[in-house]
Amino acid sequence: MDAFDADVLIFAASASHPLGARVRSLFSGPATDEHVGVGSLLLLPEVMSRPMRESSADEVADLNGLLAHLDLRPLDRMTAQIATALAAKYRLRAPDAVQLATGVNAGATRFLTNNSRDFPKSITEIDITYPLDLPAAT
Repeated sequence: MDAFDADVLIFAASASHPLGARVRSLFSGPATDEHVGVGSLLLLPEVMSRPMRESSADEVADLNGLLAHLDLRPLDRMTAQIATALAAKYRLRAPDAVQLATGVNAGATRFLTNNSRDFPKSITEIDITYPLDLPAAT
């Protein structure tokens, strides 16, 4: 199972983004109620606020379509404790630590992000995967 950071979902919602197709391919073919991965409920304000502010109805619809295929989880006590430990260990900001901890706590095998500055591959709790690591979309 994959865990998703906000940036890769924003890429996937953009038809013109060069890395978006790689991420979007992970969402191809799921049944209407099937989850392809997991994320924190924090993804909602992270990915939706700008397109809603700019009244970009198409982007809002595309992002809602992607988010519908994720198991969005609330920040519970265990995830917050994991986030705190990850923030201290890797010097992460709270939102980044929560996103990563959500994946770790859910048992995801990889965390998809394009943020190599904050999420280096030296993180050991989950496999950090960048869009360029994914196969090219066909």
